[in-house]
Amino acid sequence: MSELFGTLSDGTPVHRWTLEGGGVRVRVLSYGGIVQSVEVPDRDGRPADVVLGFADLEGYVTHPEPYLGALVGRYANRIGGARFPLDDAVYALEPNDGANSLHGGSRGFDKRVWEVARTERGVRLSRVSEYGEEGFPGRLEVSATYTLDDAGALRISYEAVTDAPTVINLTNHGYYNLAGSGSGSAAGHELRVAASRFTAVDDQLIPTGVLEDVAGTRFDFRAGREVGSGYDHNFVLDKGVTPTAEEIAELHDPASGRVMTVSTTEPGIQVYTADHLGKPFSPGDGVALETQHFPDSPNHPQFPSTVLRPGGVYRSETVYAFSTR
Repeated sequence: MSELFGTLSDGTPVHRWTLEGGGVRVRVLSYGGIVQSVEVPDRDGRPADVVLGFADLEGYVTHPEPYLGALVGRYANRIGGARFPLDDAVYALEPNDGANSLHGGSRGFDKRVWEVARTERGVRLSRVSEYGEEGFPGRLEVSATYTLDDAGALRISYEAVTDAPTVINLTNHGYYNLAGSGSGSAAGHELRVAASRFTAVDDQLIPTGVLEDVAGTRFDFRAGREVGSGYDHNFVLDKGVTPTAEEIAELHDPASGRVMTVSTTEPGIQVYTADHLGKPFSPGDGVALETQHFPDSPNHPQFPSTVLRPGGVYRSETVYAFSTR
């Protein structure tokens, strides 16, 4: 079902859609493709919202920088120097993160109102990103389909085509706290990630191009352990790019018993422990697990390519499944 969630200052209405299945309730906004809430039962059957979000539209408009639950693009994560080469040209983007471009620019996909249509098990959001939007080449027709199955698994499927060569990297920027939003720090959650390497970064969190081994370092989550703090890094998934979503991560809250597994077609996942999260939340109140291609890939030819050309179709899928133990 859908309902009016609010109105932007220019009069554009924003709607909220509610999906239910398998004991899980998910709410999605037409503004920014935002996953506003995900209500999941604990081991005793008591439901709680496990994703950080605001109660009203004003919260998202007034506090855009955390990207709470948002669909980010045209390029998720960072592009160093806010510029990249493609074929015979160099494209300059808006630097909105120091000298770099972050999550598609100051008016990226997270700040756009999407067209929404019902599907059999959810909603399909779509929009056209015109040539030159935030500096990116190509007119991009893009969609994101949110579905909730009978087991309560949230599936987000992205698709896009372009009329000129461009780059694309989409993800959802949800911050998860399996004890429940507003319950305090998520630092005690246990995290497992099937990644033997991570992308080394400089002091601006731009990849150096080196893929470092996690063995013997604080980046080794292969066996699962407390997530702690101090992470805003891309992990190189052992499976690489796959045609169908494969399980690559698990987040577990021992107190509530809630478990979230993450499956994806993507080759990387950004683990961000929200160390800079501000009011009304506090640092560490959630953990963002952003499935993606690697940051700054357009400037590192050795990384999996993010180039989309006319005649090709960009496809990406991530599944968040919930259970207890």
